[in-house]
Amino acid sequence: MDIQEQLAYLRRTVARTAARIDDKYAGLLSPVPAPRTLGFVEDLLTGDVVETPHGKHFETEKLYASHQRYGSYEISDLIGLQPNLLEALSDGAIADSHPTKWAFLDTETTGLAGGSGTYAFLIGLGSIDEHGFRVRQFFMRDYSEEASVLHSLSAHLARFDVLITYNGRSYDQPLLETRYTMSRARHPFARMEHLDLLYGARRLFKLRLENCRLVNLENQILGVERHGDIPGEMIPYVFFEYLRTRRAHRLLPVFHHNVLDIVSLACLTGVIPEAFRDPSNMRARHGMDLLGLARWLQVSGRFEESLALMRRAVDMGLPDTHLFRALFEAGTIEKKLAREHAAVATFSDLTLSPNPYRVKAYEELAKHYEHRERNFGMAIECVRAARCIEDSGQLAARQLRLEKKGSAGARQPRLRLTAS
Repeated sequence: MDIQEQLAYLRRTVARTAARIDDKYAGLLSPVPAPRTLGFVEDLLTGDVVETPHGKHFETEKLYASHQRYGSYEISDLIGLQPNLLEALSDGAIADSHPTKWAFLDTETTGLAGGSGTYAFLIGLGSIDEHGFRVRQFFMRDYSEEASVLHSLSAHLARFDVLITYNGRSYDQPLLETRYTMSRARHPFARMEHLDLLYGARRLFKLRLENCRLVNLENQILGVERHGDIPGEMIPYVFFEYLRTRRAHRLLPVFHHNVLDIVSLACLTGVIPEAFRDPSNMRARHGMDLLGLARWLQVSGRFEESLALMRRAVDMGLPDTHLFRALFEAGTIEKKLAREHAAVATFSDLTLSPNPYRVKAYEELAKHYEHRERNFGMAIECVRAARCIEDSGQLAARQLRLEKKGSAGARQPRLRLTAS
């Protein structure tokens, strides 16, 4: 196949792909308006064409005033967030930073694969001030404007100390660093602490929610329902269509989508890190959210707090699939904290009904009676009960060892004390 045939084949493939996307999203794309309604981005959005030493690009800004609500969240609450709010979730890296020094970043790109061939054509940057929450968007109207966008972004980020993203540590920041490298410029992220909220969201909500995508969290946690939002998978196609036709009106939903992502990110930053900063006072409506936080505390070595949250989660109510594991974990923590009677009571409760942790609970009781109480008879009974449920070579070996220890103890002569 020569070069002309290859090009013809490629054109046919692109045409077929475009046709499939048009069919799939026909209801989301508005009909092509009359020529007089078509215009450049700067004609359709309030903003400015910004000139830098590297050329020109377009910027626009939207303010969510402090008196507004975003779902269940008050925008005015953002300015009042504590400077140490991010300390626990960042493992101490962000110990003291005022909310006005936080930059909330999200990008819209020409693809999801990353790499040197993927561009960030729209970069949104949110910030908190006394007037509310602002989102400034940097848009390259063509590939030639990328260097200008990146220059302006660096200048804007100079005012902030902390970068907050959602999956930005894995995607947005590496992508932008690549774009700066391709433009032979130094990226501005080295001096900034980066908090990726996705990790905290997963710790809290992965047990309860089907997924931890940002749009799902904003709906389930903030009560925001998007209407007519453009699907993320469609965004690159809309930009490519804009480059081909210069019909900027179809880009407007992309700008709106980017703004919503950033406002949701900011409001969730007011909710999620607070749970990690002050776990004992976490206001939760679901036991599984408490359980997710308790497990993070357990991994962090904060066993007292973890145990308290696990008990709250159990009292609040958990599905059986999570309840029995939570009880076993609580018993394990009680054992670690040397609360032997509490641990025995918890493990005993687990043996009373069929569940996936019943055998393990019997094993823990056997260990307690063997090592703590030296009651080999009770330890043997626990192992026998476990073997009746699910036998294994390990349990058989434990029973044999206990029987030998019990026999040896029975044969050992008792000391007789006589009066002198």
